[in-house]
Amino acid sequence: MSARTDILERLRSALHDAPEAPKIPRNYRHTSDLTREELIELFSDRLLDYKAGVSVVDEASVPARVAELLAGASYVVPAGLDERWTAQAPGRVVDSPEEPLSVEELDGVEAVVTGSAAAVAETGTIILDGSPGQGRRTCSLIPDHHVCLVKAEDIAGVLPEAVRRLDVTHPLTWISGPSATSDIELQRVEGVHGPRKLDVIIIRG
Repeated sequence: MSARTDILERLRSALHDAPEAPKIPRNYRHTSDLTREELIELFSDRLLDYKAGVSVVDEASVPARVAELLAGASYVVPAGLDERWTAQAPGRVVDSPEEPLSVEELDGVEAVVTGSAAAVAETGTIILDGSPGQGRRTCSLIPDHHVCLVKAEDIAGVLPEAVRRLDVTHPLTWISGPSATSDIELQRVEGVHGPRKLDVIIIRG
């Protein structure tokens, strides 16, 4: 018998006569009735509250906006990101599962450009799941500037709605604004746990 099996058997034995736990009512909101434009507006508003930059563009305008935000900075992209989105920004370096960049190499670039799996308008949260175009967590956390591309159709109104769209077996990274924390005197400090600067490009279909 493994240690894990032994522990679980002991727990079952200890709880065999425990009273059944009361059922918790699940009466929170599961969906939102906001229109696509209302979702974009709410999501943008939340991102601005978090001190993130926000651009709402059509797909044809993405390459120019990405190039403008990078302004000639060195940057990395995860394998699988649509090459058209960075076509006007020279110096693209790819981080792939076959040839992953080291921590030192990632620390040496100024920015990262990724896609996203889903977003939550109500909380201003972006979710990456490690799929092609989103990459591993290290890739999106080490560079100081994150340019994140969010398709308008991937914006959910509320959290349960977004979670239903995700494969929860994937490694999920949840982003709500630039990385920030406060010291003991409540002074805001940015860039401690991730990028100091976040720019979100919302792509209208």
